[in-house]
Amino acid sequence: MGRAGIAMLSLVSSGVLALWLDVTGILPPPSEVSIPLLEAPGLVLSLEADGEAQALIDNYLTALEAQGMMAERQGIWLQAGLEELASHQGTLPRSAASVTKVATTLVALDTWDWQQQTVTEISATGPIVDGVLEGHLIIRGGDDVLWVWEEAIALAVTLQELGIEAVAGDLILENQPWFNFRQESERVGEAFRLSFDARRWTPRLQRAHEGMTAGTPRPQLEIRGEVRRLGDSQTDEENGENGEVARVTEPLPSRVTLVRHHSLPLLSWLKVMNVHSNNVMADYLGEKLGGGARVAQRAAQLAAVPEAEIQLINGSGLGQENRVSPRASVALLGAIHRRLARRGLTLADLFPVFGLDGGTMEDRGMPKGATVKTGTLWNVSALVGAVPTRDRGLVWFALLNGGDAYTLPFRRQQDEFLHQIQEQWGQGPQMRALRAAYPPPRFGDGDRLEVLAPSALGASQSTGPYPLARQAE
Repeated sequence: MGRAGIAMLSLVSSGVLALWLDVTGILPPPSEVSIPLLEAPGLVLSLEADGEAQALIDNYLTALEAQGMMAERQGIWLQAGLEELASHQGTLPRSAASVTKVATTLVALDTWDWQQQTVTEISATGPIVDGVLEGHLIIRGGDDVLWVWEEAIALAVTLQELGIEAVAGDLILENQPWFNFRQESERVGEAFRLSFDARRWTPRLQRAHEGMTAGTPRPQLEIRGEVRRLGDSQTDEENGENGEVARVTEPLPSRVTLVRHHSLPLLSWLKVMNVHSNNVMADYLGEKLGGGARVAQRAAQLAAVPEAEIQLINGSGLGQENRVSPRASVALLGAIHRRLARRGLTLADLFPVFGLDGGTMEDRGMPKGATVKTGTLWNVSALVGAVPTRDRGLVWFALLNGGDAYTLPFRRQQDEFLHQIQEQWGQGPQMRALRAAYPPPRFGDGDRLEVLAPSALGASQSTGPYPLARQAE
């Protein structure tokens, strides 16, 4: 029996491990424990450093020093299961860039329903006559930060299936909706107008449409009026723009809701956020969760690490003041993985897997199957995650690199380090990489469009040749 096994038996026999698990609630009942779950880091056994792991770290630091990168500005942690393998300044919090998003992800999972969706309502203020909506079209935002081109195209197709070929009135934005991660009303309004009418599409919109379900029609829905905004939504000046669209000042006629758009669920939001390291989404969620300091405090509790090892000012990692230790980075990932495992999911359902996902994985050269989170500031390059091996199972790692130059040299060295981990502890078909079980995000999915009582405006009841929308019951 190895040193880790002896230490584990000692903990179990003394009751310390059982007490710790009972207090933290990190592991589920024994009947639900799977091998991948046990491989997720939880209670760390800090034993004598593993010689092979320490050699990997020493060689890594030597290679960086040869490029002028000081060892004292690097933080490293290696762990397999419950055993710390080796570390370098592993408990020292340092600028971690977008590794901050791992903490945001964990607290979001702990706070909200994973299938939670937000609703955007689309309504009209007049009848539909000969294909023309004789009134205004109102889009009432519902905090859906993932409104993108495909979603708006799908909405336009559904509106055309209801018989609307043109809107005689204005496009009115209420409770300022998002579009392409912006909220400036002028930009949002123009993006909706552009998406609605394929005759005006840019090459970028053409590509978005090509990525949608085969056979998706190209809508031609014209907005003849202006873009205006309703209510006390944030102004364009507050968002950093010079101009703003006109505000609705007159009383509006009564409206009829035509369509409810349901957002992608929280799990899909988190996957998109982490694959693309989207700062807007992360900061939005961080604010909803109470701000950086609150996210840091709760994340430390959930990951069972000292609060001093997670210090955050926001949810995204923008800013040198966002600091996480290498040990805490791995603990955060382990806490997420254990929660996901209870529902048959893995870390791969929320973070990019090299060889499968794009986003920040593009132009990298790490081993296939590595599940990671990247982080980059001008002088910080971070990489944390898990890499599958034959002999050690999942090896969890954190590489938090700092220097005085751009971070490309760090990235090359990080990717090589992961290959060295696999070379040290074995490769082969028997390696068990993490695999996603949750359906990947699908933009422009008509199943999330709910049609409501279209006959009230004289609209067609037919779903048309492209039955995107589901009829409300």
